[in-house]
Amino acid sequence: MDDAMQGQGETARKVPTHELTYARLRDMVMFGVLAPGQPVTIQGLIRDLDAGMTPVREAIRRLTAEGALSLQDNRRVTVPRMTKELFEQLVHARLAIEPKLAELAAPKVTPALIARLTEIDAGIEPAIRAGDVQAYLRQNHAFHFALYEVAGATVLEDITRSLWLRFGPSLRAVLGRYIDSGLPDRHAEALAAMRAGDAAALAQAIRDDILQGVEQVQEALAAGEA
Repeated sequence: MDDAMQGQGETARKVPTHELTYARLRDMVMFGVLAPGQPVTIQGLIRDLDAGMTPVREAIRRLTAEGALSLQDNRRVTVPRMTKELFEQLVHARLAIEPKLAELAAPKVTPALIARLTEIDAGIEPAIRAGDVQAYLRQNHAFHFALYEVAGATVLEDITRSLWLRFGPSLRAVLGRYIDSGLPDRHAEALAAMRAGDAAALAQAIRDDILQGVEQVQEALAAGEA
């Protein structure tokens, strides 16, 4: 391949600035950089994202449409606080979709995937004990979606990503309760089901994992923390 063709290939693979900005701001929401109810200025986001006004405003527009951000005025945005009504809808949708994704993924699980998930899971407890909210949320997200991606159910996966975008920030509020004891989950049961090739047990482990997270957020909501 000559230099001109190689350059064209690199250009074709380059991610547009507006997509990068959107992805970075989405991750700031999902992984706890922005706390629910915390107002931030658009100028502050421009600085933090190292992006121009136009891509930042476009990212805000998209995330507002997805329910992940709320526009306070022309200069401030915030991550919406969780409400009881929204929480109930998100829980219903997650319980309907994610166990099905796990069930579909089960026949496609490989030893390499199990090793990868085991490695991801090993990083969760140290993140909790360190009080590292962002690391915990990233690792927990990585565990679930590494599994869901192999299901090959792109519609269900896209819906689930949208649900996590709105549910994830509330998990930020519960982490502090478990720094000493460890945040409970059902990842060990999920991994055991994968090793056994048991699709039903894997789906149940994911369902139980979701329900544990639900209980934690319910407690935070009751205490006014989420």
